[in-house]
Amino acid sequence: MRRCLYQAEWRGAEQPKTYFQDDAVCSALTEVMERLQVVNLSLFADKNRLFLYYECLEKEAGPDRLLGNSGEKLAIWPGTGKVRWWVPMTDIFHYQHPLSNEQWVRKHSDRRPFGRVARLEPEQIASYVYFHYQYQEEKPGDGDKYGIIGLHENQLFFYSELPETLEPVPYEGKLNTSLKPDHWAEVMEPHFIKWKGVPEGQDIWRKLELVLEVRGYAAERGLPHA
Repeated sequence: MRRCLYQAEWRGAEQPKTYFQDDAVCSALTEVMERLQVVNLSLFADKNRLFLYYECLEKEAGPDRLLGNSGEKLAIWPGTGKVRWWVPMTDIFHYQHPLSNEQWVRKHSDRRPFGRVARLEPEQIASYVYFHYQYQEEKPGDGDKYGIIGLHENQLFFYSELPETLEPVPYEGKLNTSLKPDHWAEVMEPHFIKWKGVPEGQDIWRKLELVLEVRGYAAERGLPHA
């Protein structure tokens, strides 16, 4: 099992939801996900920025293979010798990590993907990663089983699911210390560049629009029904 987080910049004339919810686009994506053994794909939008989450049951499949037909509607990201439309976001925090495909199957049939974005002060990135690794390994399972934070440059993407899945972890964290700050929100606040002109309560973490959700065919792979 491999969890994947990416971002891209939308350049299409139509809105992302209009394009990705087209029947032909959805049908092609579903077929590719089945072939590449990809499940639980969620695509979010924040104006012209796209955020993508999905899970690979076997070999890792890049987003260009899943959403290759959308490439002409995305900006090209620099930094490599080949064309790329999606840039990976590094997993810097998760409440749990999968041990097997079976252990990772969802129990809530009514679940809903939920995405948020935040921005870090550049000089605070190392501190933020440090505190979150400490939290992750001291208190594994302290929140939604599927909650994960990805980082690219100073951009954060927080993927989770509602209702939350709260379960004891089947493993121990890598740290036996107890250094996580008690006043977590107070310690975290100076790390962020706050958003302006947003709804109340979203000045740090702004909610994303869910553009598309495709769960895939877990049951056909011998897994329990999600």
